[in-house]
Amino acid sequence: QVQLVESGGGLVQAGGSLRLSCAASGSGFSIIRMGWYRQAPGKQRELVATIASGGSTNYADSVKGRFTISRDNANNTVYLQMNSLQPEDTAVYYCNVQYVTYMLFTSWGQGTQVTVSS
Repeated sequence: QVQLVESGGGLVQAGGSLRLSCAASGSGFSIIRMGWYRQAPGKQRELVATIASGGSTNYADSVKGRFTISRDNANNTVYLQMNSLQPEDTAVYYCNVQYVTYMLFTSWGQGTQVTVSS
């Protein structure tokens, strides 16, 4: 099973930046897609951005132009660079990895809090 370790959350003022990281570890797996989701208090978890093994990316409309997802395939790590943060970006951010061993699996990180003050 793939284990995920997230880092990089914190408190930032509006207009500031943060960078999240998520490292996947384990053995005998091949990553298909990595991504970030977020869940604000009282709201459902929503997609922020994903990146496929070939490098294609997908973003939520609300973060396009402000957030950038990237990955280091050699180290099975995905990053989320968040610029021009706004209070509405406040949420717990979760790393998500889709991978295959003998079948397709999904793993979630433990979540990291991002708080943007106005």
